[in-house]
Amino acid sequence: MQIEGLSWFPGHMTKTKRMIVSEIKNMDAVCEILDARIPISSRNPDIDEMTVGKPRLVVLNRVDQADPAQTKRWAAYFRQKGYAVLEANAKGGVGTQQFAAAVRELLKEKLAAYAEKGQIGRTVRVMVLGIPNVGKSTFINKVAKRKTAKAEDRPGVTRTKQWVPVDNTLELLDTPGILWPKFDDTSVGMHLAFTGAIKDDVMDLEELASLLMEYLGRHYTDIVSERYKIAVEEEDSGYDLLTKAGRKRGFLMRGAEVDTERMARILLDEFRGGKLGRFTLETPEDLQ
Repeated sequence: MQIEGLSWFPGHMTKTKRMIVSEIKNMDAVCEILDARIPISSRNPDIDEMTVGKPRLVVLNRVDQADPAQTKRWAAYFRQKGYAVLEANAKGGVGTQQFAAAVRELLKEKLAAYAEKGQIGRTVRVMVLGIPNVGKSTFINKVAKRKTAKAEDRPGVTRTKQWVPVDNTLELLDTPGILWPKFDDTSVGMHLAFTGAIKDDVMDLEELASLLMEYLGRHYTDIVSERYKIAVEEEDSGYDLLTKAGRKRGFLMRGAEVDTERMARILLDEFRGGKLGRFTLETPEDLQ
């Protein structure tokens, strides 16, 4: 699967980058939304440079689908970097009610300085950033308690900037999801594809599912074994496990051949929908 060196940079992403750079000076803080299952791969490395000097709140979204022990470790990692951290499940509303308080805590000194100048109740502006399909629009909708940002379960729906008021003194700037021009690290593209941040139609789904099954078989053996009622042997490749699972589910074609493409779609759907279990595919050690 050709993910390494994969290049794409649609025109709207170039425009988004320019917009972020021009708007950042008007912002009090930046909220960066990450997928808790892939905190490295779901971070756009360009964001650090574009938002330099701005206080940052990192939202680890989809914690309901991530390994809880690893989420704690990731939260500690980002706090160590000087960021505020919020653990959230935007779809279920978990963590979204704490957002306004977390922003005000992050900007406590700045707000105190405003108050000293008599600027009590001054509107705080926060830019919300995240790659496509990370749950940004859903998160904003829940925080603002309204259906302002368009949310769909496919990448790249938000295409223009939108101001979203949360309360009388807090406004969010919703921005389109932005990927970076090229993936030099194979695992980044692979993890984004696993979670659906890259459209399936540019991927070989059987190969993608085999790679996912290989990782899960190695790191979450018991869950794979229990879910698909198969024995996970040390020598099994991801494709072997995919075939075993397909056979067990009765996905057979003519000549008793396993329909691995059908099983691949099922695996990816179950993984993305949280039906398989709670997994984190990256640890802080991967950054070393």
